[in-house]
Amino acid sequence: MNQMVVILDFGGQYNQLIARRVRECGVYCEVMPYNVPMERITEKNPIGIIFTGGPNSIYLESSPKCDPAVFELGVPVLGICYGIQTMAYLLGGHVTSPDSREYGKTDTYYDTTCPLFRGVPAQAISWMSHTDYVDTIPAGFRVTAHTNTCPTAAMENAEKRLYGLQFHPEVLHTQHGSEMLHNFLYEVCGAKGDWTMGNYAETAIRSLREKIGGGKVLLALSGGVDSSVAAALLSRAVGSQLTCIFVNHGLMRKNEGDEVEAAFGGRELNFVRVNAEERFLKKLAGVSEPEHKRKIIGEEFIRVFEEEAKKIGTVDFLAQGTIYPDVIESGTGDAAVIKSHHNVGGLPDYVDFKEIVEPLRLLFKDEVRRLGLELGLPEYLVWRQPFPGPGLAIRVIGEITKEKLDTLRDADAIFREEIARAGLDRSVNQYFAVLTSMRSVGVMGDGRTYDYTLALRGVTTTDFMTADWARIPYDVLEHISNRIINEVRGINRIVYDITSKPPATIEWE
Repeated sequence: MNQMVVILDFGGQYNQLIARRVRECGVYCEVMPYNVPMERITEKNPIGIIFTGGPNSIYLESSPKCDPAVFELGVPVLGICYGIQTMAYLLGGHVTSPDSREYGKTDTYYDTTCPLFRGVPAQAISWMSHTDYVDTIPAGFRVTAHTNTCPTAAMENAEKRLYGLQFHPEVLHTQHGSEMLHNFLYEVCGAKGDWTMGNYAETAIRSLREKIGGGKVLLALSGGVDSSVAAALLSRAVGSQLTCIFVNHGLMRKNEGDEVEAAFGGRELNFVRVNAEERFLKKLAGVSEPEHKRKIIGEEFIRVFEEEAKKIGTVDFLAQGTIYPDVIESGTGDAAVIKSHHNVGGLPDYVDFKEIVEPLRLLFKDEVRRLGLELGLPEYLVWRQPFPGPGLAIRVIGEITKEKLDTLRDADAIFREEIARAGLDRSVNQYFAVLTSMRSVGVMGDGRTYDYTLALRGVTTTDFMTADWARIPYDVLEHISNRIINEVRGINRIVYDITSKPPATIEWE
């Protein structure tokens, strides 16, 4: 059983990031709503508790407040931003809204005798984002950091092991923030650092075997990172009791269907590959409107899945690749509730199964990738680029034909190959090619051409909610352009998309 830290969620924008940082320190944590009953917390037997930030003012009656009994558990508590204000308010201090507010990078002065700041410079930059602050600390506390405008940038009650930070140590803008969290976890909470993917894999496999017993499991395998890792984990746990249905709709990237089959076809599981390219292209013929394309593909996928599932008969468990951000984003108050089968990623209602298993529901994306490597999945699957459900259908602008798809597949493969060769495949978070509907005049050899314009798209992002266009070196872009023009028929012009999100989206359709 791993040591655990409980993170109480007060609605702050960085709450997932706090959880990720704690796990990066080798300590398991779970996010719970701020008003979770105390017995739920004590059941977890946490070694520490963290209060997150939040958008409210603690002194308002309607503001979220946790049970003050949390401070009597004898467990170390760290309050961050709204969390320090909650701690101060509930323990008899005072929080006010001053004339001056602090947002962004701020010079901060630390008392390095405080355990949180051991090994940290006495002055450094922290990331502030607050309107209110603590102007009177509770009895038994002392101030351990300040800024030019915030008198209580940090406070501690060393005897009761209660600590508060007005700034956000979890964001990269705070210098030495990771060290501060590490100090809280190891110096204050006594963490051992027992959260590793190797340990998780062993525990998860044992748990899945106990839960599934001799039952049958069905998984819709897309070839994406989450479903691939879920398949590998379930395969290790229950082997031939698992059936993976992989629908190749003909809208995948070059060689992807074969790569998925190579990764899973030889494992001790029932792997069903359905080659449905002709069927999907027939349904999409003449359709150019993006949303219409999406609906056709989603509907047809369900029909194909239904047909294959009927051949299997009764299934005891339906597996999903749900990951922890999905659980948190759906509301931490409902995090323990298993979703009904009516909303399982658009799968049909009729499939006869008793329960859902979600073997990745406790993991963040980076942890899912590490688990995939731990389970022996090839790197090309584990580090697979994000890929939309409709596949290349929304990267071919306008009407879809097999000829256009094959052209795009070849061009996109060159783009991805050269990005990897240049060593940019981890720093550019997403990159792909788009076959536009625009044709233009060109000259190749001694002849005139009238061919398609291909757009290249590369972005850097941490959350995919916002993104900046990637500054791919000109010489790399030039080499990519030359290769595509020389090797792929039907394209005579290459453009590079230099639009951020917003105002654009990452995908073109």
